[in-house]
Amino acid sequence: MHDFHDFLEECDRAPRLNELSEFFSITAAGRAGMPIRPPQLDRRLFPMDLTFRRFSALHPLRQGPFDQHYLSSIPYRFEEECRMGCAILKYARARKAKLNLYTLGTAEGTMARVIAELGNGKIETLSCSPNIENLRNFYAWGVPPHAMFFHGPFHHLTPEKIQQDEKLKTFANGFDIIVEDTTFQMYSPNRFDQIRFVSQHLKSKGLFIFVEKFKHEDDEEYRRRERQKDHGFKARFFSSAEIRAKEETVLTRMNRNEVTLAEIIDTMRRFFKHAFVTWNSGNFYTLISSNSAENLDLFLSKLCPAAIPAEYAYADLPYRLYEATGESG
Repeated sequence: MHDFHDFLEECDRAPRLNELSEFFSITAAGRAGMPIRPPQLDRRLFPMDLTFRRFSALHPLRQGPFDQHYLSSIPYRFEEECRMGCAILKYARARKAKLNLYTLGTAEGTMARVIAELGNGKIETLSCSPNIENLRNFYAWGVPPHAMFFHGPFHHLTPEKIQQDEKLKTFANGFDIIVEDTTFQMYSPNRFDQIRFVSQHLKSKGLFIFVEKFKHEDDEEYRRRERQKDHGFKARFFSSAEIRAKEETVLTRMNRNEVTLAEIIDTMRRFFKHAFVTWNSGNFYTLISSNSAENLDLFLSKLCPAAIPAEYAYADLPYRLYEATGESG
């Protein structure tokens, strides 16, 4: 790990583990940041197949306090999480082989746990968080047979840690899918080392999924989309005072660690031959990348159309981020 020494020190100094740590702790404990009503799915936006019905029924039953806060903060993020979870389940069935899924920094790991519960042993999942409150919430519903939780920040989960920990050895051969969900932006804008570090865990033909909030080249456009998010969506769940308080204590600090789409494209090209945008909600995007065109195409074929009203989406989806640099698959 000597090659990552400076990066690991950078992560230890990050806002997520220092000045923002109290926010994440009290929110995960449900002592602050709770919406005035739980997030609700707009089921009119989905095809009503059996996988979605089962997933969307179980997800609300497994949510902890932080997930309720998170899913009420980003327009139609709940719908997208169900869409993504269902696609992962369908992808695993199509592959006809056991898959390993890693969701890093995803609070109490609700999506991963639901996927594991519905996967009938076909998917083993791992989630992580530095907050003990998220660990407790993960196990509040018992110990799931195919889902695990690592108590620690993502940069503490090294390949050596996985090899040496008896409980983690299930994942010693790597992950077929990795989901980074608004985690990197809580640490630094250093996407190159963040992706380089986490990619150690990804199988050669695996999928790396990013859910991130991006800067915009036009500051006013960025702010306009933020106002749309706050007044058109978040106001359904939080008071104006709560929205302002979060912007002052969390979002202003987090924004310093955001990058633009153009910047992450330049970085992703160095790791992945293929990449697509599959979801957009204001300043938030989902990017899916891989060095296997075959696996990426198969996954995309399992995604139903984006479940979000047109006024929140600023791109026709899905679309390719850049041309492939060579054949793969």
